[in-house]
Amino acid sequence: MKKSVFAFYLLALTLAGCKSTQQATTSEADQSTQKKSPYEKIVTSGTISDEGLFLVHRNKDEIYYEIPDSLLGKEMLWISRIAALPAGFGGGYINAGSKTNEQVVRWEKKYDQILLRTVSYSAIASDSLPIQKSVVANNYEPILYSFKVEAENPTKTATVIRVDDLFTKDVSAIGPLRSFLRKEYQVRRLDDKRSFIESVKSFPQNIEVRHDLTFDAGNPPGDEQLGTLSIQMNQSMILLPDVLMEKRAYDERVDWFTIAQIDYGSEALKADQKRYIRRWQLVPKDPEAYARGELVEPVKPIVYYLDPATPLKWRPYFKAGIELWQQAFESAGFKNAIIAKDPPTEDEDPDFSPEDVRYSVVRYVASTTRNAVGPSVSDPRTGEIIESDIIWYHNHLRSYRNRYLLETGAANPRARTLDTPDEDIGEMMKMVIAHEVGHALGLPHNMKASAAYPVDSLRSGTFTQEFGIAATIMDYARYNYVAQPGDENIRFIRQLGPYDHYAINWGYRYLSPTLPEAEKKRTLNSWISEKEGDPRYMFGSGRGGYDPTSQTEGIGNDPVKASEYGMKNLKYVAAHLMEWTTTEGENYADLEELYGEMLGVWSRYTGHVVTNVGGIVETRKTAEQEGTVYQPLSAEDQKNAVNFLLEECFSDPSWMVNTDMVRRMQAEGILERIQSLQARHLTNLLSVSRINRMVEIELLDGIPYGADDMMNDVRKGLWSELRTSTSISPYRRNLQRAYVDHLSELAYGESNNRRGPSASATDAQAIARASLNQLKSDIRSGKARMKDAMTIYHLNDIISRIDDLQEGR
Repeated sequence: MKKSVFAFYLLALTLAGCKSTQQATTSEADQSTQKKSPYEKIVTSGTISDEGLFLVHRNKDEIYYEIPDSLLGKEMLWISRIAALPAGFGGGYINAGSKTNEQVVRWEKKYDQILLRTVSYSAIASDSLPIQKSVVANNYEPILYSFKVEAENPTKTATVIRVDDLFTKDVSAIGPLRSFLRKEYQVRRLDDKRSFIESVKSFPQNIEVRHDLTFDAGNPPGDEQLGTLSIQMNQSMILLPDVLMEKRAYDERVDWFTIAQIDYGSEALKADQKRYIRRWQLVPKDPEAYARGELVEPVKPIVYYLDPATPLKWRPYFKAGIELWQQAFESAGFKNAIIAKDPPTEDEDPDFSPEDVRYSVVRYVASTTRNAVGPSVSDPRTGEIIESDIIWYHNHLRSYRNRYLLETGAANPRARTLDTPDEDIGEMMKMVIAHEVGHALGLPHNMKASAAYPVDSLRSGTFTQEFGIAATIMDYARYNYVAQPGDENIRFIRQLGPYDHYAINWGYRYLSPTLPEAEKKRTLNSWISEKEGDPRYMFGSGRGGYDPTSQTEGIGNDPVKASEYGMKNLKYVAAHLMEWTTTEGENYADLEELYGEMLGVWSRYTGHVVTNVGGIVETRKTAEQEGTVYQPLSAEDQKNAVNFLLEECFSDPSWMVNTDMVRRMQAEGILERIQSLQARHLTNLLSVSRINRMVEIELLDGIPYGADDMMNDVRKGLWSELRTSTSISPYRRNLQRAYVDHLSELAYGESNNRRGPSASATDAQAIARASLNQLKSDIRSGKARMKDAMTIYHLNDIISRIDDLQEGR
């Protein structure tokens, strides 16, 4: 609440009466000024003060914090986020709301200074152990900033400091520019004359500062001639709780977002790295009823408010997406554990602000960004989630509309339009919000969940209506692209699944603090053991690129079969794309946008199959579980994948190039565009890392489909015209040149992969050279039967390229 301080001084002067001369009045005023304390000189009748965590005073551009002695030494979480930024900043991958730093800080008094010190919990030891002294000495906490003590409050219980320099100077620890951005934009200096504090708001548990920083830059994003880069930052300082939440140890078999600490006080014969899951603190109101298995409300439920800017027609879907998680929390024994509320009116709550840490808010952002994110703020000491703001960017609707049309339009008549029905858009928004809330509850992406269901089950209306299209909403399984025209009662949009109930129960079910640690560990492990072997309860991050059952955007347990169905549907969509996306009186901008995204869908289906080749399935296990963690795919599965790629992805893609449609969008470039996509997947298929993996799999696991077998199949398939004596189309010529270029790099280049091994250090180089030699032989024997002039020119050119390479070495 804003207020003027010390207005009583004006009243006191009035009651004292006026002197008879101007000289007397001036003299008395001088004496009054001299008698004022340092505090009274800062906090005057014109000062605007805001009461909260600290008492914040503002005199025009001067900002003062009045820090209570009781909060000195207390730990606070400081989060720096970008509030507004120029277009194209960070290559478009940094948005308003992006976090630039998160750190724990502590305010300390040292002589006539207040120090702002950063605190780390990456290394810990119990205060009662001798080694704690060494931990402190070897992890000395740096001083972020120091402030001169300007005054003490009248009761000597608080210290006043001036803080505006912290927010108007170039302080990298809370700033927007990392070193690579400074270099890219040729940032020379911060111009403090064009840097200022926009607002400071003090709430009971946090202080929010919004400030503008302007830099001189030689190569700024946007208009280069301006030589200016301006960014608005938001700084959140949040008081951490005195009572620590009980930590729950992380288990990679049911993955969570975590905090990590190195415990030097551990009994292990090393500095023991420990990880704990990030979660909200939920405690049952009635522990006895909870222990009996009854559903019990938590003492403090998780509450999300909608942004006042949220369009009225979408609010029911946003609220439903939030409260969808009530089902999962009931599996953990809680009812009404998560609640969605409309934003309060000014009369209902005049102090309501989305920036107040007491409120978690689903922000609705007017932005062309196509995204939604679910960040949260957690206590680094325990992992307790304190607050969360889900961010929905307005144009994300467009992404889902487009993919709904492209991926389900063949089997779903409701998707065959740019004017998607509101109830369908609402259902998509509901599930996107639920996905982001899942992140804010502590759950990361689980890309293995989409492989839990058989592909053909996704064509069943009965199955999909009950189980959805993946075992969790935390997978990137957005739409059912497997269902075919004629399949009935299909669910096309994702939903919560069995893994969500399982994970929430594992992370949130309340365990009594009096339960011994060993018993808690056994209990948590037993919940995982109960589900062992069931694909619905497995986790996979999707990282590494080697596990075909853990891929983004995929659905079903067989990537080849799923992509077969997907490609069949995509061909139907391509044939009707112009019909579904054009409107009389409008240009072809929508058609061009959807066409470009259609090529992206084709690319995803292709990529899913590539991963099968040299694929290794990961099943996370602990030592007491039988079997290995990593199991390579069979030779049959890998060979089927290569055959699919040759027949469907590396063949003539004329179905994607309807002349009547293409010539309404662009004058040239379609051949290059298609070739680029095909070449990218071919290069991925023939990468050094995949070849090396296949060599190792053949050696260690005895899989009878090695790298040489794969390379032979690809060569024969890509150059099949040499055996059939048919003309080679321009699409195939482009792809064949890309093949030769890539093999040339493997055979004679220094390294084709900066992040991986050089081909020359592995068998990849020898296999590539053998493939080029065999290709040259195949061309010489097959060329004589060719009659098409361009085909002969092309084959002669390929031989010359190979000869030039070999002669140059």
